[in-house]
Amino acid sequence: MIARLLQTTCIALIVLVMSCQDDSHHEKSITIAVASNFKEAAEAISRAYEAETGRSLVLVSGSTGKLSAQIQLGAPFDIFLSADSHAPRHLAEIGYAREDTQFTYALGRLALHSHSPNFVIPQKGFPALDLIQHMAIANPKLAPYGRASRETLEALGHWETLKGKIVRGENIAQTWHFVSSGNAELGLVAASQLLNTENGSTWLVPSNLHAPIEQDAILIHDTLEARQFLSFLKSQASRDLIKSYRYDLPAVNHAE
Repeated sequence: MIARLLQTTCIALIVLVMSCQDDSHHEKSITIAVASNFKEAAEAISRAYEAETGRSLVLVSGSTGKLSAQIQLGAPFDIFLSADSHAPRHLAEIGYAREDTQFTYALGRLALHSHSPNFVIPQKGFPALDLIQHMAIANPKLAPYGRASRETLEALGHWETLKGKIVRGENIAQTWHFVSSGNAELGLVAASQLLNTENGSTWLVPSNLHAPIEQDAILIHDTLEARQFLSFLKSQASRDLIKSYRYDLPAVNHAE
């Protein structure tokens, strides 16, 4: 009951912000729900889009699970940029999104990171497991990066040893806070979060240790403006920006 009340309050605030913006703009803004790992990349794409078209965008970031729940409760999002492919597909199946508009815009990468300069071992990753007191990952039940983190630990044979030391972030943004603050000496984070980080030690997790982190976009409210942004997201300019934020790129579908 409390969780639902908080969700409803959050949606009310989003509606209020949108109402204020509608009063100050002749053209309605496009509102985009963005998975927390993609927030900075989305901001860069937003700036490029606004510079090219003159249209304004509103970005609301959060965990994929919470954003999906807000959409089902009526949050006024036009587009959903998820951190996985499951959430958009589920929304389409239950009638909250346009199934024919779903596509993969980025492939996420995991990184093992420590605030300490020499804690992560180059080319190998994990130090001796008995040196680890706190291991941060996103919650595997809520966050796609959390699921990939658990799969990685299981593939390396570390899950059983480390599961009692794991600190779970609600999403990958909170997980990054645990690691970057030093509250957890080690963590599996999104590689994109390391873009402006010079301190610490890092190992880029091989992508074959977990299922692909397919980050999919989908249309929630079918408007011309929203479809135009989705087309821009598929453009080479957007793909170049996405790659610059340490994501891999899906293959181009030339049939589109």
